[in-house]
Amino acid sequence: MTPDTPMLAASIGKSFVAATVLALENEGHLSRKDRLSSYLGDRPWFGALPNAESITIDQLLHHTAGLPDHVHLPDFQEAFAQFNSEENELIPEQLVGYVAGLDPLFEAGTGWAYSDTGYVLLGLVIEETTGKPWQSSVYERFLSPLKLTGTKPSDGPNLPGLAVGYTYPENPLGLPERTADADGRLLWNPAVEFAGGGFVSTSVDLARWGHVLFNGDAMGFPYLDRLLDGVQVDQSSRGILYGAGIAIYPQTPRGPVWGHGGWIPGYVSSLRHYPEHGVTVAFQINSDIGIVDDTSDLVTEIEAALADLAISLSR
Repeated sequence: MTPDTPMLAASIGKSFVAATVLALENEGHLSRKDRLSSYLGDRPWFGALPNAESITIDQLLHHTAGLPDHVHLPDFQEAFAQFNSEENELIPEQLVGYVAGLDPLFEAGTGWAYSDTGYVLLGLVIEETTGKPWQSSVYERFLSPLKLTGTKPSDGPNLPGLAVGYTYPENPLGLPERTADADGRLLWNPAVEFAGGGFVSTSVDLARWGHVLFNGDAMGFPYLDRLLDGVQVDQSSRGILYGAGIAIYPQTPRGPVWGHGGWIPGYVSSLRHYPEHGVTVAFQINSDIGIVDDTSDLVTEIEAALADLAISLSR
């Protein structure tokens, strides 16, 4: 593998989704203060969403809408196998349906809980306001102008050049340890992620994206104040904040750190920006063994080692 080898970027894609929402706000298509019902309220399933009538766009961006995360629900994990081929076209409403009728985790705006379901809804909002697939909006505003040619939609199991991913035995999704066949074709369909992630990328592209995004150069208008307007994650997170699709670590041995991680079966990704040093670091691993179950400190150790190396070279 090389820094140009494609892997699934998983939840780092949320930074693209959030940046697209901020761009649409600047273009006058929406406001973060708008209620979700203004865009999706006419959908037949909408009323069954937890906190349906009170959720705002901003709360979805910050994971403060009180929505459960469908990815961790047993019903979704048991049904995961149905999304294992291109023939079974994913309808994002299927993902939203797993939380329909459930109780909210808390009243919208009063707590924090990470929710891929919330970003699925943001993808639908983007499509409602633009009339295009949400990934097309990301491509037009960011991937194309920034020449991120290694970043493409992970919209099917056949992703050319993708590094083979490896996961752990007896994983809750029922995947084999090697998650691709002999030709490199995934044995499941990553389109199931929708706007909870949604991209295959490379370490090079992720580092370039983070550097441009966090230096305020990804869009032709000021946006960092909105991107980094963070809310407290939880009392046990030791001061970690979550902005618009971005995790914020205000105090670390290397100063503040901004970025996002990504996990999807067989792949782990990390994107970190160190604003006091002007350094951005990204890497990807084609295995989640020991990482998804928190039995290994490998990712944090690599983050620290690469950060120290990059910072020393930047002096």
